[in-house]
Amino acid sequence: MVEQIRKEASALSKPLIKTMEELSVAIGVSRPTLSRFFQDPALVKPKTVARIEAGLAQVEYVPNFFATRLNRKSTGIIGVIIPYLNDLFFTKLLESVEAAAREAGLTVITQCSHSDPAIEARAAETFMSMNVDGALVAPLGDHSDQAVQRRLRSRLPFVLMDSRPKTMLDVDFVGTNHFQSTGLITEYLCRVGPPPVFLAMPRVNFNAVEREAAYIAKMQALGFEPEVIGTDLMGEGWHFEEHGEAVLDAEFGQGYLTDRSILCVNDRVAIGAIRAAARHGLVPGRAASGGLRIAGHDDYPLCPYLNPALTTVAQNTDAIGKKAVSRIIQIISGDVTDATPEVTLFDGHLKLRESA
Repeated sequence: MVEQIRKEASALSKPLIKTMEELSVAIGVSRPTLSRFFQDPALVKPKTVARIEAGLAQVEYVPNFFATRLNRKSTGIIGVIIPYLNDLFFTKLLESVEAAAREAGLTVITQCSHSDPAIEARAAETFMSMNVDGALVAPLGDHSDQAVQRRLRSRLPFVLMDSRPKTMLDVDFVGTNHFQSTGLITEYLCRVGPPPVFLAMPRVNFNAVEREAAYIAKMQALGFEPEVIGTDLMGEGWHFEEHGEAVLDAEFGQGYLTDRSILCVNDRVAIGAIRAAARHGLVPGRAASGGLRIAGHDDYPLCPYLNPALTTVAQNTDAIGKKAVSRIIQIISGDVTDATPEVTLFDGHLKLRESA
């Protein structure tokens, strides 16, 4: 403990160096040599490297991240835009992206659009002004500024994640095979109980639209009549949990759907649906009486801890993040010669829990 205190005190007593010019004087090495050292020590003679390292040990200096990259062809940075900070699905996806980027020696800078197309557009402009090596974007949906997205693509290597606008089918995309994943859980619900009703969202979210279409296709293939509810906006600014709760609160209040299977467009909507059920004294679940079942899509990290724990379909966020980084690196490196966009879709996996 005493030794640790001495080391910390020694570090605090070192002279503070703020610029590379000051460091050059303090160590006695030219600024261009220092610049090459911070870019890559292999560019400097071993004796000089040893001298610089010995000098750095005697001072308090942190190289300016951007200044050391000014003369490089690559900044070593990729930008990421996500739509929500309060959505743990995107937290999981971002964690996967950062891990893959770190392994490749890249730095990730993240911007959040906060469901606002103006903020999303500003984030794209910021990445262009920073001259990042490439951008990974999880777009807002119909609200995204398509002109800005196009400009971003014209300036930088650009890959879409999670959601794919119909106006940008010529852009590389990595996401989930929603027809497989939604079809999988629709088929399961049809097998274990009455054919499910689909609790949708207002049709501004690309993934929600795809999942609704997948549900309809699977129901028709199984010989059942699709039933879709929740396509109308229930409240200004209401998203996900609020929407799911409001739709089913109205249905349950009229005595509807209390003994049905309900497939929610995503887990956050399902969380609201479970809350509505509790408000009306209903307990969804395979082992519960009454016949009500509620299921979702995504495998939101809180799903196992809900009451009842939510049956859902897991998206493979690890694979999506790794593939998105791998693809952007290919484009940055100039290894992509075919102009045809690469679309990679990963299958979902059923997660059976108490709610259905």
